[in-house]
Order: sequence, then C-alpha cells, then structure tokens
Amino acid sequence: SQQGCDPFAQTQRSKLQHRRARINQQINKEMRMRAGAENLFRATSNHKVKETVALELSYVNSNLQLLKEELEELNSSMDVYQNESESISVPMIPLGLKETKELDLLVPLKDFIREHYGEEGVLFEKEIKEFMELRQAMRTPSRNEAGLELLMEYYNQLHFLDSRFFPPTKTLGIFFHWYDSLTGVPSHQRALAFEKGSVLFNLGALHTQIGARQDRASLPGLNQAIDAFQKAAGAFNYLKENFSNAPSLDMSAASLTMLVRLMVAQVQECVFEKMTLLRAQNDFLSRLQLAQEAARVEDVYSMVHQTMSQPHVKDYVPFSWTTMVHVKSEHFKALSHYFAAIALCDCPAPSDAELLEQEKAFLQFHVTMPEGPSLSVLLQDPEERRKLGKAHLKKAIMKHEEAMRIHGLCKILRKMDILQEVLSFAHKRSLSKYSEIDHEEDFFETGEAPDIHPKTHQKPEIKSPNFSQVKVTDLFHRLGPLSVFSAKNKWYPARRVHLMRGENGFGFTLRGDSPVLIAGVIPGGCAAEAGLKEGDYIISVNGKDCKWSKHAEVVQLLKSTGKEGVDIGVITLQGSECPKAVDRKAAVMSSGSGMLKSDKENSRKSLMNSKSASTLLVWSKKSKRSKKSTYSGVPFTAVGDNEAMY
Repeated sequence: SQQGCDPFAQTQRSKLQHRRARINQQINKEMRMRAGAENLFRATSNHKVKETVALELSYVNSNLQLLKEELEELNSSMDVYQNESESISVPMIPLGLKETKELDLLVPLKDFIREHYGEEGVLFEKEIKEFMELRQAMRTPSRNEAGLELLMEYYNQLHFLDSRFFPPTKTLGIFFHWYDSLTGVPSHQRALAFEKGSVLFNLGALHTQIGARQDRASLPGLNQAIDAFQKAAGAFNYLKENFSNAPSLDMSAASLTMLVRLMVAQVQECVFEKMTLLRAQNDFLSRLQLAQEAARVEDVYSMVHQTMSQPHVKDYVPFSWTTMVHVKSEHFKALSHYFAAIALCDCPAPSDAELLEQEKAFLQFHVTMPEGPSLSVLLQDPEERRKLGKAHLKKAIMKHEEAMRIHGLCKILRKMDILQEVLSFAHKRSLSKYSEIDHEEDFFETGEAPDIHPKTHQKPEIKSPNFSQVKVTDLFHRLGPLSVFSAKNKWYPARRVHLMRGENGFGFTLRGDSPVLIAGVIPGGCAAEAGLKEGDYIISVNGKDCKWSKHAEVVQLLKSTGKEGVDIGVITLQGSECPKAVDRKAAVMSSGSGMLKSDKENSRKSLMNSKSASTLLVWSKKSKRSKKSTYSGVPFTAVGDNEAMY
C-alpha cells in the first residue's frame, strides 16, 4: 500500500529547502557586488583604488566561500541519510567545481562561418545553439558517471570547435570567464586553451567529489574511492603537463603539483583502510604490515603538508586543508607505532619454524635498528617484546596528542565531529593498551622507539583521462571534412565550372574521398578548357553537395551526365596550388594531445593522400596511355585513394 510522508520529515526537508534558498539569494547578492568590484578593478588605473577594490574583492570572495561552505554543509546533510554504514570513516578532501559565466557564441560563430567558410551563418544556428546548450549543461554536472561523461563530451567538442573556429593568427574576440575554484577570483582569456583547461580541472574536481562521498566501510566503496582519487590525480597531472600559463592560481603548476600529491595521499589512505578491512588474521606479520602501511600514509601526507607550506601555495590553500593534512600525518604516524606495539605485545613469541621468517620481516621493519638485544633474543623473549612495545606506545600516544592539538587549532575542523571521534578513539585505544602492559614494578626508562619503515603493497596509480571513452561527432560536420575545411586553411571563393564531356572523357584525374581532389588536368582537354586546375577540390556536382562524398559517388554523378554537360563547384586552397602542400598541411592538422578517434581517421586519410602525392605529377604525364589506368606506385591500394582518369 502507498504510504504517506512523515509530516515531521516533511518540515525538516522544507526547513532545509528554505535555508538553501536563503543562501542562494545571499550568494546572488555577493556575486552582483563582485561583478561591480571587478568592473571597477578593470576600469581604474589608479593603484590606490586598485588596492582598495582588490581588498573588497577578497572580502566578497571570502563571504562567498563561507556561503558556499554553508551550502556544502546543507548538501552533505542530505548525504547523511544516504550512508547506511555504522562505522566511521575519516573525511576526505573534495574540491569545488570552477564556475563560469554564460557565453553567447551565436553572433561570433555565425560571422566566422560567413567570412571564413563563405556559408550562410543562419543555416548553422541549430548547431551553435546545441553547442551552447551542451556548455550550459556541463556547468552543473551530476556527481556520478553521467556527470563525468558530460564533461568529457564537452571537452571533446572543444577539440572540434578549436579546429573549426580558432585560426592560429586571429582571435574570435570572445572571452572565456572562469572563477578560481578555491578563492573565487575571476580570470578571463581569449584562448580556448583556458576553457579546455578549466573543463579538465572540473573533471578532476568531480572525481574528488565522487571519491569523497563513497561509503568506505565496504570493499566496493573503497575500491570506487581509490579509482576516483586516482583519476582525479590523473586529470590534474594531465592539466599540469599539457596546459601552461593559466591565468588562475588553481591551475598553476605549484597548485596542481599539490593537488596531485593530495589525491595520491588520499588513495594511500584508502589502501590502508582496505588492508584493515581485509585483514582477517591477527598474526605478527600482518600487524607489522599494517604498521608499515600506516607509516606509508604518514609519509605521503607529510609530503603534501610540505607542499602546502610552500610560499606560492601557503596563502592560497584553505587553512582547513593544511590542518587536515597535518592532522592526518600525525594520526597515521601514531597508528604505525600502535600497530608495531600490538604486533609485539599481542602476538605469541615465534616457534623455531616461524623465527626465521619473523626475523627477516623485522629486519626491514624499523628505519634504524632498536637498541638492546639481538633480534632472535628480542623476538623470543616476551619481556623484551613488552619493553619495545611500550616504547612504541609511548610514541603513539605523543603523536595522538599532537594530532588532537593541531585539530583543535582550526575552527572549521573543530566542527567536524567525525574527525574528532576518530582521533579520540585511536588515542583512547593506545592509552588503554599502554595501561594494560605497564607494570607498576617497571623501573627501566622507556627508550625511544625507532620509526617504522614505510612500505605499501599497493602503489597508487595516476590514471590519465581517457578521452576516447566518450565518442562525439563533430557538431559542425556540415562545414565539410576537417582535413580541408578548418580554421587554419584558407581557400579562394568557390568557383562554378560548366563542363562538357569530350570523346576522351572530361580530361582530368581524380583522387581520394571527401573531398575528392582533381589530381591532374590534361592540357587541351575539356577540364583544362573549362578552367579546372590541378589541386582543386570538388565540393558540388550539379548543385549536390559533395564535400563528404566518396570517390565512387562523385564518379557516379559525373558519369550520369548527358550531352548538356555538368556543373561542378570547386575550391582551391590558398598558398597550396600544388597538392603536395595541401596534404602536408592536412596531415599536420590534427596532431595534439587528447586526439579523438574521428580526428585520427581524418589525419590518417590525409597521410594517405600525402604519401601518394609524390607520385602524382609523374602520373599525369604518363596518363595518355589509357582512359582508366590506376598508377601502381601508390603505396596505398585502397579503393578510393587510387587515382583514376575520367
């Protein structure tokens, strides 16, 4: 039977909704103030005014950040009900997505289509609007696989947009505006690379959010978190290696290095959690392994902490992040000493058969050998084991206390009950173990326990984004094949030529597909008379668009003409009246990282063309031999890439 809503739950939900609406209104107001301040900042050349406005901007931005955090807290309060797990997981650090301003491309792209491609811009309004809708959608991706695919799809479309509308020498005059993910400071650039880089950043950020919301008390949840953080590290790393000179701080090399390290540390922490989850047996060796795994987590977090403390990064990274990372490095150091103590105190002394294996493991366990008796004596004497165990616990307790002290210094972290709980639970556990093994008659001074040698059984991987997993078709496909119809190629206005068929055919040779190329023109033949030139591309036959037509289709259209002849539309690329240059240009066309499948096909096609281009000129001299001969010297004998005379 249908159940009604619990009215109390309803009011809880509506309260949440009202709070969210109120925060959104405040964010809106702050955004308007920010826009005003930004305009003033740009307009003024007075340094004093600039400084004042910059200060005001930083206030507005920190207000926005607080509002965003409040909103984030509300959003996560929804998630509290989702996670069924009883156990507590330490919180992970997710990144907020970069925000962008709306972009109206209708006029600039229509103008470019008219000026560059010689086509009516109006005819492409549908495609332009579709692109703009895709951009609008990718601003708010869902936190799941579909959201990731949406960002990938947009990133892949930008590759086509770049080839179609961004010539190397001139800009479109549009600015891409993006806000810094951490400070909210706005930046803008004309370069499409800034748009691409920002989308890539958001891809990484979305992976961090997906990783942070997994239920890590279960194995599938842990594996998904590991996968998400590894992919986040991959996206930030790819961004660092392929895009430079970003105008915003979050995309600077220093920030990206820090983010990659942070993600790797979070993966390493998940690996430790996975070991504690899978660890069925409490034997000596597996406890040593846990201690080394914890030491490894401590190691990577202290490296992240160092990176965050560097001059360029320190003032920029949220204090709560730096504190969290610092807390974790102390916490895991404490855990490594705790598990060392447990291994020594809770496991029985080894039998003769086990001794050799345990000695071998223990030999590589500490950074420096502990003082006192030889290994075999130590391992076989319960009293010696207790002594060293006690030293490890003493160090663990010191580190637990340090972790709690640092945690207390940060207001935002103090609100995080979960972290507080985890820290105090671990602290109490070490304390109770200490009092359990501490004897009143202990007169020896507890020595200094050496640190544990970090070691992991699963090294984090940095997984680069796989752009080819999301297939996209070029929205502006109708403009023609990219090998010719791209922003960097220029061509003379299209010519219409009326051609009659002579007794020896039309008097030209054709090669390739989409678009078909006139490879040779026989002197004195019909084609030469009509003004066709070698290197012309056929773009229409009798008014039918042939830009994408295959070799055989164009031949069929030509053959089916009667006595009245045929109208052919052709274009000639500028600066490449000799086809060799055309094809070399086309082959270089789609190099660049993140090459998509369809681009690879394009460049493969033009590479074929360029290989056969060298044999082309020789061919047309010999072509008197037969009406339909194909030249066998062409390295690719694929039909359609052969030349034939008509």
